[in-house]
Amino acid sequence: MAASPGPAGVGGAGAMPGSGPSSFGFDSGLEIKTRSVEQTLLPLVSQITTLINHKDNTKKSDKTLQAIQRVGQAVNLAVGRFVKVGEAIANENWDLKEEITIACIEAKQAGETIAALTDVSTPNRPESGGQITIFTDKTGVIKAARLLLSSVTKVLLLADRVVIKQIITSRNKVLATMERLEKVNSFQEFVQIFSQFGNEMVEFAHLTGDRQNDLKDEKKKAKMAAARAVLEKCTMMLLTASKTCLRHPNCESAHKNKEGVFDRMKVALDKVIEIVTDCKPNGETDVAAISIFTGIKEFKMNIEALRENLYFQSKENLSATLEAVLERTEDFTDSAYTSHEHRERILDLSAHARAELQQLASVWLQAQSKRTKSIAEELELSILKISHGLNELKKELHSTATQLAADLLKYHADHVVLKALKLTGVEGNLEGLAECACKFSEQKEQLVETCRLLRHVSGTEPLEITCIHAEETFQVTGQQIISAAETLTLHPSSKIAKENLDVFCEAWESQISDMSTLLREINDVFEGRRGEKYGYLSLPKPMKNNANLKSLKPEKSDSEEKAKIAKLGLKLGLLTSDANCEIEKWENQENEIVRYGRNMSRMAYSLYLFTRGEGPLKTSQDLIHQLEVFAEEGLKVASSAQAFSKQLKDDDKLMLLLEINKLIPLCHQLQTITKTPVQNQGLLKVDKCITKTRSMMAILVQLLSLCFKLLKKMENNRWVSVTNKDSVDGKT
Repeated sequence: MAASPGPAGVGGAGAMPGSGPSSFGFDSGLEIKTRSVEQTLLPLVSQITTLINHKDNTKKSDKTLQAIQRVGQAVNLAVGRFVKVGEAIANENWDLKEEITIACIEAKQAGETIAALTDVSTPNRPESGGQITIFTDKTGVIKAARLLLSSVTKVLLLADRVVIKQIITSRNKVLATMERLEKVNSFQEFVQIFSQFGNEMVEFAHLTGDRQNDLKDEKKKAKMAAARAVLEKCTMMLLTASKTCLRHPNCESAHKNKEGVFDRMKVALDKVIEIVTDCKPNGETDVAAISIFTGIKEFKMNIEALRENLYFQSKENLSATLEAVLERTEDFTDSAYTSHEHRERILDLSAHARAELQQLASVWLQAQSKRTKSIAEELELSILKISHGLNELKKELHSTATQLAADLLKYHADHVVLKALKLTGVEGNLEGLAECACKFSEQKEQLVETCRLLRHVSGTEPLEITCIHAEETFQVTGQQIISAAETLTLHPSSKIAKENLDVFCEAWESQISDMSTLLREINDVFEGRRGEKYGYLSLPKPMKNNANLKSLKPEKSDSEEKAKIAKLGLKLGLLTSDANCEIEKWENQENEIVRYGRNMSRMAYSLYLFTRGEGPLKTSQDLIHQLEVFAEEGLKVASSAQAFSKQLKDDDKLMLLLEINKLIPLCHQLQTITKTPVQNQGLLKVDKCITKTRSMMAILVQLLSLCFKLLKKMENNRWVSVTNKDSVDGKT
């Protein structure tokens, strides 16, 4: 999800952006247009408010009066655009048409009133001392501005209901198609239904991606990103797991593997609806345990409040709050992976915090009975001591969790156990599988527990949610990898079983990489290098479009970031060479797949030159425009390859669709990144764009190679068929 991650379909170009209206009859850009007009309108209304607040007797020059008139006209024009968008939504949503129409009429009237009352050319306007006063009807402007704000808000709320309705309907379509996929018994039927499923998932990804970007609550945004990331990865897993089941219908582990994917996708779909509707099924509430860092923060706020109010709360409540925090430290002290030194230090600091609270309670009681300067100073000293002790505890917990995570990531960086699992599967070695599965299960439990500890020290709610997502992903994916390996071991010659295991292993490796990023970001927050508001890992961060690469201000040093970007650019340059080699193999250089692929390769080479400070791209605006076109060309390649896939047999078709299914979401993610504005993270965004482009080029090389092989295979089959027919005709 980067970005908004969105699973891609294997169906056709019909699900791509700009391909037509949504299921509700108006394109998904209407919500964006509504927001755009709103963002233009509200500052103008604010200017009207400023003008209203001027003193009545203030004289204004002709230049000022003309400025007032321009503001009034600008408001009226913005209202006109806003009303057109509102009317379009009303015409396609009959259940809300009357309410939206009334609100639009009110907004239009308010806009016209403001324009009229700020028009300096209006005849019969009284003058004072030869100059026109600022307004003749101040009350009228105030009423119009209030009506405008009220009606605009009403339209936006009604439009929001339409968007929620869209997402729910889209989710229901996806669920209905998933139920059909669960019951298929033939490859042909599966291909047809999965094609439809892919298109529906693309639509759902677009809708939820827009919604994710609109969310103001960072916690909800992180939850949405996590749910969408699950859906994106599970779409690929669903394809290979279902194919494996169809190929080996009597294999219990294959069915278990497939059912796990379906179950996880259904949970993620429900989670999205919970977020957009802001309600839990059956009235449930979110009862997730508070992390240790959050508990310490709340406790410190409570004791610091005693400075202002000695009767703020009771000693018993404070003691219970601290005990609840210290009880959660048992996750660290009870862990088999916590070192003896860390465990002893955590226990000592916990005991020290209890003792300091007792001392604070004693001084606190004295302060309530006698208000002297010495007692007040002693109370302040006790508050500072316990705060310092809790800060030391935080440092120790952070050190324990992050050191464990770093060691674990380093130890498993080469994925030895995964490779062994694959090898035992290909060899059909059941004994070896049991041994590898045991080692892998241990690794999974280590990672799950480490994510649990990291959550306690993450420092922000979005990062807490990221830790929970990582923990769930390791838990579920780990079990699925073992069942996929078991299927391959039972059917060692099965290509689809091997492909299925590879897909699950790739998801595991991807989560390991995400965990490495998560660890780095938790350290950044702890060391104060990042603010409280912290975006979810997979979210596309804003990109500044009007700055040169040299003027952008990254968080790391310019030289370090530029060196990293240059390295990425070099890899991109090598991939363009690989793509050109694949293109040269084709006899028909005007083939659509080749043509669009060549365009992508040329643009990727321009991006490579940009990372070296060379070539036609000079500013980040040039870069953004090039990336937008690059993403469009990628979607064209995918569309052409999908058209070609219709000429292939089932197995070859699915193999090609699998590669297409990797390219489409990357195109959508790149489009999302390019459309998001930046906030002092320019080089980081360039880094992210180049990384995404490199991934797309790697898939393009594979896609070109596969299409060429399948085309040759198809032509050879036709030649053999014609030759056999001629031979039979000759004998006859």
